[in-house]
Amino acid sequence: MYHTWMRFFTPSPLHHRLGLVCLGVGLQHGALPTVGPRTLDHHVAVVINSGTGWFTGPDGRRMPVVGPSLIWLTPGTPHHYGADPGTGWDESFVDFTGPATATYTELGYIEPDRPLVPLADTAGPRAAVGRMVRAARRGNPLLEVETGAAVHELLVALRRARADVSPDGDPVLQALARDAFQPLSVAEHAARHGMTPAELRTAVRRGAGCSPKDYLLGIRLGRAKELLAATDLPVAAVARRVGYDDPAYFSRLFARRVGTAPVRFREQQGRNVPGGWSDRVPGPENPPTIITPGPAGPPPPAG
Repeated sequence: MYHTWMRFFTPSPLHHRLGLVCLGVGLQHGALPTVGPRTLDHHVAVVINSGTGWFTGPDGRRMPVVGPSLIWLTPGTPHHYGADPGTGWDESFVDFTGPATATYTELGYIEPDRPLVPLADTAGPRAAVGRMVRAARRGNPLLEVETGAAVHELLVALRRARADVSPDGDPVLQALARDAFQPLSVAEHAARHGMTPAELRTAVRRGAGCSPKDYLLGIRLGRAKELLAATDLPVAAVARRVGYDDPAYFSRLFARRVGTAPVRFREQQGRNVPGGWSDRVPGPENPPTIITPGPAGPPPPAG
């Protein structure tokens, strides 16, 4: 016996220009019927919350599936899978497509060569699927935009939920972020971790979807923007704070990546920050507040 709930959608070409669109969402549990063999023309994320089963990819090799797990179904790839008849499984699935799938694949969020991914937890992915389910009510005028936005959220949640990702984050990425403002080369960063540059590139690309150079540059430029917007530090001082001894090189690099010179960025984004600037992120129990002065009271009586 099994139970199934599903909805399917037909987004317009305009909605496809948002990058990702949801084509369908479903919730199923029990001893579900076998799926396939088949080939699809779009992506599907099949989230196995609990239970056991099997999956067969294009190589014909049958692999066991133990929840929590993710089954990636990618366009043009033959697949065949099912729950064990005796135990069944609890499944959520999301069909989606759009031009942004290529970018998410390049960043490592979608892995065509890794169709079966063990998950540590499915709370985050289930929350994203739940938003799609709630948006799927009949007559919802925001349906395509809400479900499309939730697909982006689902891909991030699945990336965080992978069993090979520490809940505290990748220690190599954390160390790179900590040392990002030191004037070190990629080879020097690698040596600090007992790695070759090639090993560091592989680790960073798997964890962050980019090269070590781009990862460090993103952190440096983000900090530089904060300093330019919220302080009166000269550009040369900002450059030194983020790891560049040559302010001219920093300015060229900033302009090339950001699209505007540091001085122009400051003119556009400069803020007079009440109470001063801080790089500490406040906790949710103590959100930042801006206290505006009230109207001036009457002058004190003459004495």
